[in-house]
Amino acid sequence: GQVFGVLGPNGAGKSTLLATLSGELRPSRGQVLLQGRLLGDWADVERARCLAVLPQSSTLSFAFRVADVVAMGRLPHRTGRGADAAFVAAAMAAADARHLATRSYLELSGGERQRVHLARVLAQLWPGETGQVLMLDEPTSMLDPAHQHSILKAVRAFAAQGAAALVILHDLNLAARYCDRLLLLKDGRPIVAGPPDEVLQAEPLRAVFGLDVLVQRHPELGHPLIIAR
Repeated sequence: GQVFGVLGPNGAGKSTLLATLSGELRPSRGQVLLQGRLLGDWADVERARCLAVLPQSSTLSFAFRVADVVAMGRLPHRTGRGADAAFVAAAMAAADARHLATRSYLELSGGERQRVHLARVLAQLWPGETGQVLMLDEPTSMLDPAHQHSILKAVRAFAAQGAAALVILHDLNLAARYCDRLLLLKDGRPIVAGPPDEVLQAEPLRAVFGLDVLVQRHPELGHPLIIAR
């Protein structure tokens, strides 16, 4: 039921961490467990019903309708056409992509495509429940400010149903506002993890990003507000 954010400079190992946790890469040490079972012990279809991943870059080369792209997220399930259609519609609404339903994927802008792929992975797990994990690698990288906030609000609402969400972000203030816990990475190593109030402090941010910042409080919401000096 929480959103866990991963922060760090380029090359820190954020995407490698996500690839390892999702089973794309094998861990060099230790084990990755999903619901108490080794990730490698899950059948692909079974795992896809409770683990969905949005990589940093997702592309399609065919002129699928947007609704059909989002419906691909329901392929691991056997919930019936009617239920699938309802889940797809709800996921598209959450990602602000419902008005794109009849458009060709190839006609979309980069930001629109990013929202469509987010809708697809949301549909894969919709409506969300305990034991499910949603992993997103920079889901706001191509979005305008309004959609950055609306998408992360949708991720929070999805996690509130009981699922866990792991989100890689670059924007410190978005992370402060929408994540329950944060991890700072540098050179493949964890520097600090905890609630935003503990992680988003001047010293660890300087150590990780080489950036001198002023940490204040959001005047209305109270979360950390990061200002570069």
